[in-house]
Amino acid sequence: MLFRQLFDTESSTYTYLLACETSRKAVLIDTVFEQHNRDAALLTELNLDLTHVLDTHIHADHVTGAWLMKERYGAEIVLAAVYEVPETDVGVADGDVIEFGECALDIKATPGHTVGCVTYVTRDRTMAFTGDCLMIRAAGRTDFQGGSVTTMWDSIREQIFTLPDECLVYPGHDYQGRLVSTVQEEREHNPRIGGRARKEDFVGYMNNLGLPHPKLLEIAVPANKHCGKPEEVASGQDWAPITITFGGTPEVSPEWVATHYSEVRILDVRSVAEFGGELGHLEDSLIIPLDELRERLDEVPRDLPVVTLCQTGKRSAMAADILRKAGVERVANIHGGLVQWQRASLPHCVTDQSWAI
Repeated sequence: MLFRQLFDTESSTYTYLLACETSRKAVLIDTVFEQHNRDAALLTELNLDLTHVLDTHIHADHVTGAWLMKERYGAEIVLAAVYEVPETDVGVADGDVIEFGECALDIKATPGHTVGCVTYVTRDRTMAFTGDCLMIRAAGRTDFQGGSVTTMWDSIREQIFTLPDECLVYPGHDYQGRLVSTVQEEREHNPRIGGRARKEDFVGYMNNLGLPHPKLLEIAVPANKHCGKPEEVASGQDWAPITITFGGTPEVSPEWVATHYSEVRILDVRSVAEFGGELGHLEDSLIIPLDELRERLDEVPRDLPVVTLCQTGKRSAMAADILRKAGVERVANIHGGLVQWQRASLPHCVTDQSWAI
């Protein structure tokens, strides 16, 4: 099974990607609205078919990206049935199963943080995605959304601590940079519920946390009761069909540029020698070598969108990022560069080497 652990620095949220390596069918657990393009780029680059987007609970500290993923990929939204959220496609309860290709996740009901928290466990019981129930050396707060300290005690002790010792524990958050734990570690060392802790110890500890409410509580909870669906859905398209790479760079296909050539400005960031060399160049393109770009930003036209170009798209990706940071809003890198352009036999390429430097 393919596995990736992703992180949102603003909310300290972990998002998990799991995929069947045979069928390429995939699921995402606990997406973040603002990280939609990052997650979508990873799905594209790994050639995955997203079938389900799962939330461990209704979050109070960030807005889920579930609805965005459903709109983009047709993926089914999975959430605990007890919430009765209308945008949910698959309402799950204890004992249910989510299958994706040859892989599957078993659902364990683990309420306590909220009334509808669930833990997703891989079929071989080697990985558990515990959301805000059991965390690394901690446990989720229980003071809103129908939370209950005694219910959480039962959830952790009966549903999670009964998993195999070596089962990896992947939480919904961590605020100290810890990535993963195990059931055995938490059973022995968790300061709130591990070791010889008794229920009254856990209750006393949790009831005296004294935490402020999450700063996004009044925004996140109402939004997540609709799976992150915006109140108003934006219509129309941007200036081009842009793809954001996993590294965060906006890209556009060479085929689109070729058919909309008069609607963009081509910025070639290769050296002057390369511009007039074997690969040639695109007609009417502006040349500013990458190592000179920061000092020559005022030469970049702003009247039309700017598409950056180099040999393979690597240097021009950096150029696109430089332009974005300089305030150029309509900019994208040409995916694959001039090599891909020629491979696709697209027009506007000057290769007769008659251009004089």
